[in-house]
Amino acid sequence: MLSTLGLGSCIAIALYDSRAHVVGLAHILLPSEALARDRENRAKFAATAVPLLLERMRAMGARDASIVAKLAGGASMFASLLTQGGPAIGERNLIATRIALASHGIRVTGEDVGGGHGRSVYLHGADGRFEVKSMGKGCVVL
Repeated sequence: MLSTLGLGSCIAIALYDSRAHVVGLAHILLPSEALARDRENRAKFAATAVPLLLERMRAMGARDASIVAKLAGGASMFASLLTQGGPAIGERNLIATRIALASHGIRVTGEDVGGGHGRSVYLHGADGRFEVKSMGKGCVVL
């Protein structure tokens, strides 16, 4: 099982290839490198994490045509961080993640996103089950 705990405005991307039984999980902190001081870790940004994760899954036998995505996170945790009336960082993370997945032809089949609460996620490798536990909201299985 793969997990990431304490998502706020970040996005968890769970990828699953049901034919090859290969899973991957990314924890997106920011939509792109442009917003970061430290740009070395490509796995932190939607635009670079998706191709990196797909590359690693392909090396394990996954095929893009069989991969589906499930998303969680993207909460509006800190209203004071809104940028000049634009979308909050959680929403910008979600938009960038959807664009990155679509550019690789990866379909989103489930999501638990937005709101103002934190989440922790658990991705089960055997069946691709994606559990999202929300603070004060219970558990959703996608």
